[in-house]
Amino acid sequence: MTTITFIQPDGRSRSLALADGTSLMQGATGASLDGIVAECGGNAMCATCHVYVDEAWAGRLPPRSDDEDALLDGAAAERLPTSRLSCQITVTPDLDGLVVRLPDRQI
Repeated sequence: MTTITFIQPDGRSRSLALADGTSLMQGATGASLDGIVAECGGNAMCATCHVYVDEAWAGRLPPRSDDEDALLDGAAAERLPTSRLSCQITVTPDLDGLVVRLPDRQI
């Protein structure tokens, strides 16, 4: 299990132990975490699982695909340099301790 910390817009945080091989979106929705809508179920079609990756971790993730990059342009919340779709981040042991912030809105 890999521990990922999700920080809500109001500063509350919740750390989740997620199974390796799942996506951040799957882990968050499976734990009923508020702030991840995931309307498309993780098919990279909606941007309602938008997160901001902590800057210290941003360079450790694989680059965005062209599809992810395009979807982030239409995200409901402001796109930042560290914006990612949580459905496109696969949990691995290398991500233990990853911190992501949730935007103020997803839809």
